[in-house]
Amino acid sequence: MNRLASLFGAVAAVALFAMMALTFADVFSRKFLGNSIVGAVELTELFMLTMIYFALPLASRAGEHIVFDLLDRVIPASLQRWQQSLANLLTAAIFGAAAWIVSERAARTAEYGDTTPSLEIVLWPFHRMVAAMLVVTALAHLGLAWRALRREPA
Repeated sequence: MNRLASLFGAVAAVALFAMMALTFADVFSRKFLGNSIVGAVELTELFMLTMIYFALPLASRAGEHIVFDLLDRVIPASLQRWQQSLANLLTAAIFGAAAWIVSERAARTAEYGDTTPSLEIVLWPFHRMVAAMLVVTALAHLGLAWRALRREPA
């Protein structure tokens, strides 16, 4: 599991670095050479997509999402486990549904042959990647739900 997390982190880091290097090169080219890099915006969008969706399961696994904890002081610890588990099960269901919707979108973009405007990069593999990472994120939340139930009450 740690190797997979390291792989996801590395892919997200490479995408972030590529986005940064491309932006630097594009600004430099525009300022000093008089024209932008063709397709820089498209590539930046694809790098950003990759970075976000490879980092999403890592944020979920680490429990780093925004949490509404206003009721934690009034709910007994034994119920908090159930509340956390239910919240993670609901979140897993939402991410699973999103994965299904994006997977359907990937099928349509593959069928239509959709590409980016300038560089004509085929889009369906990126949609499939997003769907896969949403499934991984849903699985991470299922694991968090299981872990919340197994935790001993305080």
